[in-house]
Parts: sequence; C-alpha cells; structure tokens
Amino acid sequence: MAIVTGGGDGIGKASCRILAAAGASVVVSDISLDKATAVAEEIKSSGGVAIPTVCNVLKEEDLKALVDLAVQTYGTVNILVNNAGMGGGGRENPFKIDRAYVERIYDINVFAPWSLCKYAAPHMEKSGYGSIINISSMSSLNNDPGMAIYGSSKAALNHLASNLACDYGPMGIRINNVGPGATRTSALSTVLTPEIMQKMLAHTPIKCLGEVDDIAGAVLYFASPISNWVSGQTLMVNGGGVQTLD
Repeated sequence: MAIVTGGGDGIGKASCRILAAAGASVVVSDISLDKATAVAEEIKSSGGVAIPTVCNVLKEEDLKALVDLAVQTYGTVNILVNNAGMGGGGRENPFKIDRAYVERIYDINVFAPWSLCKYAAPHMEKSGYGSIINISSMSSLNNDPGMAIYGSSKAALNHLASNLACDYGPMGIRINNVGPGATRTSALSTVLTPEIMQKMLAHTPIKCLGEVDDIAGAVLYFASPISNWVSGQTLMVNGGGVQTLD
C-alpha cells in the first residue's frame, strides 16, 4: 500500500502509475482534488487500485489525516513517496527573498516529509514492510545562482534520510532519496528554452533531458523488495551528468 504526495501531476503522477502497475494500492494525494481524482480514475481504468484525496502538506492536520485515511482504507502503509515540493528555477534573489519564503520552502521540502515519516513509520513497522522514498533534486549537490534556499532544503532532505535510516533500520523500514536531474515537468517548462536546454545537455552524457517515467522507475526500485539492503542513499537520476547552465 502506497501514499504519494503531489500525486496529481509530473513525477508524482508517474510514481502513482508505476506503483499501481506493480500491484500497490495507492492513495493519490494532491492539493488539487481534481488532479488527484483524474490520476486515481486513470489507474482504476487500467485495472489498478487507487483513491484520491486532498492534502495540503503545509497543514499538519492534513498530513496526519492522510496516513489515517490510508490505514482506514487499506489497513496499513507500506510505501511513502514524499514527492510534494516547492522552489527551484533559479528565481531566489538572496537580497529580495524574506524569512517567510525560506520557512515556506523548508516547511514543504523538509518538515512535511519528516512529519509524514513520523506518522507512517509505526504502521510500516507493524506490517513488517516499509519503504520511504523522498524526491530530492540534483540541486542538493549543484552550485547555482538563485538556488540557495531550494538547494539547501533538498540537501537537508538527503541528510535527513541518511540519518533516519539509522533510526528506522531496526524497525524494518528503509528510507532513500531519488534526486531528479532536469526532468520534463510542468515546472521545468516554465523556465526551459532551447538555449537553456542546450546548456544543460552540454553537461549531460546521455544527450536528452529526463522524463517523469525515468524518475518513477527509481521510485519503484526503492519501493520494491529488490532494494531490501539499500537504505540512507540518494540516487541521482540525471543522464550521467549535471544540468548546470554554464
């Protein structure tokens, strides 16, 4: 049984689809009920099992309710994909952003995943199987202008997982991160131009940008028993390079 946050679009949607195709019952969580419902209906029309729900990851009560819904519907939680996130795009002028912006980015990218881990872990331990996958970013390793807050929040997410692996391992729970490189999502489309793409590909041995299914494949690897002896790791899925702009 899997929970996916931000499951209504992009990497979250692809993760919902691939997990359902592999046999998982999925809770498609998104801030937009319409998007979550569309993904759940698509999964069901393909023979899978899914339910949609609204979750604003900035609200602690929504995070707890999300886990409660999964347990009430399917009996437990085995897989948690912390995909919902915010920021990036090189838009963070360090002299113009304020503390409220910084706190919002960290609330969404770090504190929400931490809370969901806390709520889901006891159910995973009780069920005898648990895998948590956080969607990080290549920005957690790169050095780029206008990315200090987003990049550092994703770096914090990486380190959170590597340390929680020590706490969760004795409980029979694994926790890992997938770090997407430049992946064709609606968010990337807002900043991608032919010139920017060529600069990115100059640093990419596999000469194409990522697709959401490329990232979802890594999610499935960490979610499945084939990765039973892997925890605390961050896997960069980035065409063998780094998509920087210079």
